Amino acid sequence: MDVELSDGVRLRTMTTGTPSAAPPVVLLHGGPGLWDYLEPIARLIDDRTVVHRFDQRGCGGSGPSDDQSMRRLQDDIEELRLHWGHEKIVVIGHSFGATLALTYAAAYPDSVLRVGYLGGAGAGDWLAQAEAEQLRRMTPSQAARLEQLVGRKRTQEEETEFRALSWFTDHADRERAWGWALEDAAAPYPINFAANRAINAETNAWSDEDRARTAAAVTAPVWFVHGDGDPRPASAVRELAGHVAQHEFRLIEGAGHSLYRERPDAVRAVLTELIS
Repeated sequence: MDVELSDGVRLRTMTTGTPSAAPPVVLLHGGPGLWDYLEPIARLIDDRTVVHRFDQRGCGGSGPSDDQSMRRLQDDIEELRLHWGHEKIVVIGHSFGATLALTYAAAYPDSVLRVGYLGGAGAGDWLAQAEAEQLRRMTPSQAARLEQLVGRKRTQEEETEFRALSWFTDHADRERAWGWALEDAAAPYPINFAANRAINAETNAWSDEDRARTAAAVTAPVWFVHGDGDPRPASAVRELAGHVAQHEFRLIEGAGHSLYRERPDAVRAVLTELIS
């Protein structure tokens, strides 16, 4: 179902599950600049409550938008909450979506019951550690090929290869990593690189103090969930969690960045606890 926002941008939304005594859930995909890929998470919990998903503005099946900022994305979630008629929601984000979930909870504290922070980046110098681990998981020829494909016009086949090379290092299961990356790379939507650049420029400019203040402003309980095989270091997520007054930290063994894919039962148990 498409939902038109106050500025005229149309968002593609998907809803599964059935309303129940458990609170409604809104899932936030990562990127920035990607599309909703969180149906596997929805399937883990939509037997317990209603679960909403959507493509962020300018992404996937949603309408185009040059207005790309964290505040605008937070406002989009709030407009969707009002459209769906929920007093309070549980907001669960993955990867970049985890950052968006936390900042939305800080900006709209009266709208959020709980937060799920799945596979997020955390705080501190996480990027250098993540990039070093991603490079370690590549062969020299794969690293060289990825460098060749970056920043140039790519054919459809090269775009699939570029995505797979960019994403296969995220998985803890190295035998299945390439196959999973190819599945994700086959999505029919273009990556919105303009949105990616704009949002990353904004969030990369945040200092550790900025991130700490945002985390401290979140009054809702936050579940920080991370895979021990994610290239993004769990220590950075623990550091960020320490600034949230009410939080739980769950480290999922044998899981990479897409922890719901590699350890669905463990993730389902944590999310069931989160929405209970």
